[in-house]
Amino acid sequence: MNIYKRTSQLLTGIALVWFSAMALAAESLDTIVIDAGADKQTRIAIVPFRIGRGVTAQAPMEGIVEFDLARTGLFDVLERGNMLSLPSKPSEILFRDWKILGIEYVVIGSIDNAAGGGPALSVHLFDVVNERQLFSRRISGTQTQWRDVAHAAADEVFNQVTGIPGAFSTKLMYVLATGLGTRAPNFQLQIADSDGERVRTLHESSEPILSAAWAPDGQQVAYVSFDSGRSAIYLHDLSENRREKISDFPGINSAPRFSPDGSKMAMVLSKDGNSEIYTLDMSTRQTRRLTRNGAIDTEPSFSPDSRKLLFTSDRGGKPQIYQLDVATGKVDGRLTYEGDYSARAEYLPDGKHMVFVNRQNGVFHIAWQNLVQEDFRVLTQTTLDESPSIAPNGAMLMYATQFQGQGILAVVSVDGRVKYRLPSSDGNVREPAWSPFLPEVVQRQDLGR
Repeated sequence: MNIYKRTSQLLTGIALVWFSAMALAAESLDTIVIDAGADKQTRIAIVPFRIGRGVTAQAPMEGIVEFDLARTGLFDVLERGNMLSLPSKPSEILFRDWKILGIEYVVIGSIDNAAGGGPALSVHLFDVVNERQLFSRRISGTQTQWRDVAHAAADEVFNQVTGIPGAFSTKLMYVLATGLGTRAPNFQLQIADSDGERVRTLHESSEPILSAAWAPDGQQVAYVSFDSGRSAIYLHDLSENRREKISDFPGINSAPRFSPDGSKMAMVLSKDGNSEIYTLDMSTRQTRRLTRNGAIDTEPSFSPDSRKLLFTSDRGGKPQIYQLDVATGKVDGRLTYEGDYSARAEYLPDGKHMVFVNRQNGVFHIAWQNLVQEDFRVLTQTTLDESPSIAPNGAMLMYATQFQGQGILAVVSVDGRVKYRLPSSDGNVREPAWSPFLPEVVQRQDLGR
């Protein structure tokens, strides 16, 4: 069979989501539908923050913090109308008011102007059960960083309560497609806050944009575009809004993925006649071929230490997940045996587990597997699940799916217990990509206890 026909067949199956109508827009994350929360949610109160004199308020900052915590499925947030008191500074806390309501933690704060005129949030977290203050921080930013300050406060609270770093200050990247099936399709590579706000379009084209991926420092992204009439891989600098074509070989140029150490980019090329895994040295721009097999090898993903690669191959007859050593190119072997199809694998931050798309009985789900022990579990119960992308703290993953005939995004915890849906609006979203932890943009100061 012709290599390009075989490649097309495999990639069509692997990227089934491409024509599945997954929707996302700026307002699409306004509401969450929690299908399953933690077995015991933590009861928390976010008291409305006091607004200081001269502060130009934007969206209620406590509402942003509340939404961040609520959408994890781990917290039961008290409605403001049920609060017995509205303290804004530590001396005003009356623990009995919160104990009566069964609240475990209380967040209070006040917003004043920072030196540059931006917001300065003094935020305090209290442990109601033990009647003690857990932290007191001043988080400040510029006039354009109102939401950044709020996300940073939510990160602090989440970390203190769960012991896991918060990921609310991260970003989401996705391809938004409109006009599919018409004479004027439009594709936009967009970046938004983790809650869907502040959407920014990086690139817009009448040709498909595919396989967007983040650099480990969060300052660059890579993606595939067909602007030139054939596939090419581009590197896009976010701060300068400048892009560079880094792979434009004849045939296939696809699936770029950065190594966590930033030195390499894995990609799929067919320049030598077959779809194979290559690495690109980010300093010299030299390519190196890793796989040599008559099968279709695609979808590489680096391990956290940059030494291994997961990839999808049909060398066993059907798409399954394999692992190879980057230094030697030696394939360690096949990793997946459950179901008749496995693809799009990604390591968890610990390097000992992976998530991937798995098909059983004709249904696509997101699965989790232990790479050290024989432990496999299906995480999702939705249908046509695709494109898993793991949060940098390793706690949650986002994926594209279908619900009641509509394309949506959904999130599931890596233990499968917490699940929520993100109802969508007009537009088709493809392959959400969760950013790494990003460089700090706000200022933090410990106010003591």
